[in-house]
Amino acid sequence: MGVPEGEKASTISNEVVPQTRAQRWYASITEFLSLWGIETNGINPILPEDRTDTKLYQMFFVWFSANINILTFGTGSAGPAFFGLGLRDSFIIILVVDLIACLIPAYFAIFGPKLGMRSMVLARYSWGYYGSILPSAFTVFSMQGFLILNCIIGGQTLASVSSHLDDSLGITIIGVLSVIVTFFGYKVIHRYETVAWIPSVIAFIVMLGLGGKHLTEAPVPPPPTAAAVLSFATTTASSVISWCMMTPDYGVYHTNKASSTRIFLYSYTGFFFASLAAHMLGAAFAAAAPGVPSWDAGFDGGNNVGGLIQAVLSSSGRFGNFLTVLVALSIPSACAPTMYTFASSFMTIHAWFARVPRYVYTFISEAILIPVAIVGARHFYTTFVDILSVIGYWSTVFAAIVIVEHLMFRKNDWTRYDLSQYCKPRALPLGVAAILAFLCACGIIIPSMSQAWYVGPIANAGTGDIGVIVGFVLACMMYPIFRTLELAISKK
Repeated sequence: MGVPEGEKASTISNEVVPQTRAQRWYASITEFLSLWGIETNGINPILPEDRTDTKLYQMFFVWFSANINILTFGTGSAGPAFFGLGLRDSFIIILVVDLIACLIPAYFAIFGPKLGMRSMVLARYSWGYYGSILPSAFTVFSMQGFLILNCIIGGQTLASVSSHLDDSLGITIIGVLSVIVTFFGYKVIHRYETVAWIPSVIAFIVMLGLGGKHLTEAPVPPPPTAAAVLSFATTTASSVISWCMMTPDYGVYHTNKASSTRIFLYSYTGFFFASLAAHMLGAAFAAAAPGVPSWDAGFDGGNNVGGLIQAVLSSSGRFGNFLTVLVALSIPSACAPTMYTFASSFMTIHAWFARVPRYVYTFISEAILIPVAIVGARHFYTTFVDILSVIGYWSTVFAAIVIVEHLMFRKNDWTRYDLSQYCKPRALPLGVAAILAFLCACGIIIPSMSQAWYVGPIANAGTGDIGVIVGFVLACMMYPIFRTLELAISKK
């Protein structure tokens, strides 16, 4: 990784707060952990001289591994299973959406090496010090939502292999493995992600070999409605775009001298090839499942993606069960970076939270994760679509604001970010422009929503769920107006 043992914390204007006895106790534990190579740095930006890692290929593997898994497979399966789309329509939607949606998280990956800042610290340069509390809090909830989905689907997959396991125990196992990887921090996550993709790729290839003959026999559904097409497109887009909230976090120790184009291409290809393959495989097997009794039984009416994978692989006997277990145990490849960003985002909400070491938040996340995932597993697709859509609504608005700020007001110039100001409220933007743009976007998102618990009047008119699209567009339109006024008044 090119990061020194004990990964040095940047000395850029740390927020000075008096230490309590508990804080001093945490500090002694942190010092001990750093001696063992565990990352102990907080949210302070990494100095350019500490950004020394030149292994840019890790930008490919971290996002390839995080997306070539059964949660992404489950996203693709939602087309036929939840939205009633045929295989051809699902494939076209997936191809178009993945080509476009992967651009956003890949672009955000450039910010990590160039600025050495975590994503929610970066948000302070457009949302302001206090305004950034909003995206930080949303990111905490979003990351926890992703973790819940990953653990549900991983737990179901483990439980499908043996009658001695149920969903609850499977979820617990996946949760524990995830917290172990995340606890060690940045270096271990990158090393793990370099190889974590292998079991899933092998399993997906074997699935094609065993079940490929059935994929051409998928039942043909009725012609799709515009609402179904748009709703599946926005659900798929949400699952990809929402990675932008964490992609900067996994390049903060990589060299800032690296070409922006190289960073972008490594990240984009990692996202695109993994997302496209897993989405299409999920759609193909979900569409064919009703025509194969064993697959249909394992799929459990679309509520058990792990059961579908196990049903396909079971025809190869014990080897198939072995692969199913490996696929389930590779779920931490998506959970680890998610839990890591949960911790760093929690620390940016308030200076009080920044006093608590990062690794403590991994255990807080775990304590919430397991019981909620166990409850959510009972209605997987309803839980799945609701969580992804809600995350997508706000993450696309967040992406629009940060991108417009960088391109229009900072002129794509990295030197316009003064890293020493990251914890100085008076030196940062007021954040009023971002908040107002966000509220305007919410004003069009809410009537455009289509969820199990609420359908807005625009969505109800037949458009389907277009909240992600209209929210992004309106934020791009309104933020420049409000930001221009904010600059005229505050000069910052």
